[in-house]
Amino acid sequence: MRIALVLAGIVLAAVGLAAFTGQFHFTQDKEVVKIGGLSASVKEERSVPQWIGGVAVLVGLGLVATGAMRR
Repeated sequence: MRIALVLAGIVLAAVGLAAFTGQFHFTQDKEVVKIGGLSASVKEERSVPQWIGGVAVLVGLGLVATGAMRR
């Protein structure tokens, strides 16, 4: 159980760090006009907010610390 917590914490901290630095982007399709059978959509590229990455890093470090202290 201890190793699982440490590994999960390391993975979460690494993913959070990548999100914090702006490495995660996703594309969102947004329909702007729909008239009858005709529709127009726009693909909008967005990134994960930095605060989510920061929270993930802190939670990951907490998991690593908890796993390291457990007996």
